[in-house]
Amino acid sequence: MLPAPTAYTEGYAKARLVDEALADDYIRHTTVGDPELDPVMEELASMNPGQLHRFIGAGIEQHDEVLRDAPKPLRDFFANLEDPPWLDREAFRPGIRAFHANVDLMLVAFVTGVLVEGFATLISKSFYITGRVGSTKRRLQQNNRQLLDIFFPGGLNRDGDGWKLSTRVRFVHARIRNLLAKSDDWDLEAWGTPVSAAHLGFAISVFSRLLLEYSALLGAKFTKEEYDSVMAVWRYSGLLMGIPEAILYTDVRSAERMYRIARTIEPEPDADSAAMANMLIDAIPGVADIQDPDERTRVTALARRLSRALIGNQLADHFRYPKTATFGTLFMFRMKQRLQRMLKSDQFIRSGNFSQMIQISVYDEGGLSYKMPDHVHSSKQSEW
Repeated sequence: MLPAPTAYTEGYAKARLVDEALADDYIRHTTVGDPELDPVMEELASMNPGQLHRFIGAGIEQHDEVLRDAPKPLRDFFANLEDPPWLDREAFRPGIRAFHANVDLMLVAFVTGVLVEGFATLISKSFYITGRVGSTKRRLQQNNRQLLDIFFPGGLNRDGDGWKLSTRVRFVHARIRNLLAKSDDWDLEAWGTPVSAAHLGFAISVFSRLLLEYSALLGAKFTKEEYDSVMAVWRYSGLLMGIPEAILYTDVRSAERMYRIARTIEPEPDADSAAMANMLIDAIPGVADIQDPDERTRVTALARRLSRALIGNQLADHFRYPKTATFGTLFMFRMKQRLQRMLKSDQFIRSGNFSQMIQISVYDEGGLSYKMPDHVHSSKQSEW
C-alpha cells in the first residue's frame, strides 16, 4: 500500500480488495493537484492581482500583444498547451444535439443529483473552509453557464466560451489550491492536497456518467451514440480543467470504476458535505428567480425529494435531508414531463430550453472575468 492521507486509510484498504491498481492510482492523486499549472501559480503568487488577472485573460483570449509582457512561466504554460491525440471534436455533435433536446431534464439532474453527489468526497472541505458556501447561488449559476457553454456548438473550439471557461476553472482551482495549502485551516496530513486531482477525477466521472444516468431516470432519452458523445464532451472539458490523464476516465466503464473506487476510499460525508449539499438545494428558487415564499418552499421540497430519489436514501441521510418517502416521485415527474412534451413541438422545446439556461446562468455585462480569488476566505476576497 502507498502512504495515504490519514482520512483515507480505512477506505483505501477496502478499495484495494476490489481494484488494487485503481485504488493505488486514486490515493497517489490525493497528493497531486495540477502538475503543470501549480508550479506556475506558485511562482506568480505574489504578483499584483490586477496584473495576474490581465495576463491570464490574455493567454486564454489569445491576446498575444499583452501576453508577451507576462512572466515567462505563464507564457510557456500557454505556449505548451496542445490538444491530446484522442481529441475528436466531430464526436461532440450528437451529444450537443441530445443536450439541447433534453436540457430541462439534464439541468434538474445536474442540480439535484450530480452537483450534490460531488460533495460526497472531502472536496467539500475546500468549499466549506473558503466560505464559498455563502456564494452558492452564484456558484450554481456559474456551473449552469459552464454546462451550457461546453455543450454549445463550437463551444470547445479554442476560441469557444466552453474552452475558455473550462480553462479559467483550471486557473481558479490552482489559485484556491495554492491559498488553501498555505492556510492553517487545511489539514494536509489528513486530507492530502486541496482540490486534488483525485477529487477532480471523481467529480468529472460524476458530471458525465451520473448526469446521463440521472437524466434518464427523469425521462431523458439517449442513443448509444449520444451517450458516448456526452461522455466525450465532459472528458475533454475535464482535460481543459487540468485533470491529469492518469486519473481522467477514458469511457463510461472507466468512469463507473472511478466512481465506485472513490466512494469506497472516501470517508463518509460529514457535516461539511451536508452543509454544501443543502445550500445547493436551497439556492434553486433564487437561481430561478422565484419570489413567492410558498412557491419557494414547494420548489425546495420537490428538489429535495428528487435529490433523495436520485442519490439514494443512504447518501441523502448523510446529507441530513428530511426523511421523506420517494416512492413514485421519479415516475410522477417523468409522466408530467412527457405530457408537457406531447403538447409542444421539438423546436419549441429546444428554444425554450436554451432560453431557460440563459436566464439561470451567469453572463456578466463585462464579459467573462479572469479575476482570481486573492484570499483563502471568501469574506475577505475581492469580487471575482
